[in-house]
Amino acid sequence: MKPDRVFFDRNVVDVAHDLVGMSFCLNKVGGIIVETEAYDLEDAAAHSFKGKTVRNRSMFGKPGCAYVYRSYGLHWCINIVCQTGCAVLIRALEPKYQIEIMSERRQTSNLKLLCSGPGRITQALAIDAQLDGRDILHAPFEIYGRQSPNIVSGPRIGITKAVDLPWRFGIRASPFLSRKFADRISRS
Repeated sequence: MKPDRVFFDRNVVDVAHDLVGMSFCLNKVGGIIVETEAYDLEDAAAHSFKGKTVRNRSMFGKPGCAYVYRSYGLHWCINIVCQTGCAVLIRALEPKYQIEIMSERRQTSNLKLLCSGPGRITQALAIDAQLDGRDILHAPFEIYGRQSPNIVSGPRIGITKAVDLPWRFGIRASPFLSRKFADRISRS
């Protein structure tokens, strides 16, 4: 399966769930999405909650575009835009494609540390602000396939608002998660 614009033009929580198990690459470097988080326009934790700004303008773009921002001034994060003001944060990948390149960029050969967190993903895949607003449905991005993983859900990580929403999704017991989940099963 290769998602299209319609796939992303849906409820952000559904998209976040359905992205888990898909392959995600930039210039043939990447892996399988093992963890995501949903952020909705009506969600106080979303960058779009207070309206459109220079920083978040990509969140108001067309579905299937990248929203790339710097977190805490330290590292880049990549999200995929869904409906207006909504986006899915890619939290963790299982490294699969061009592992040597990712290892060199991250200066580690530990597979569990290559892409287990948003900042690690962007460093491993060389994602930065130049890709903000780019269409992930076309090169240099690739997103395709889907395993049938056992998906779990739970609260999002690293936020202070709307912390109770179970909008973090991941593959149960994946060693590549940014953080383990409590034992709560999502819909499959």
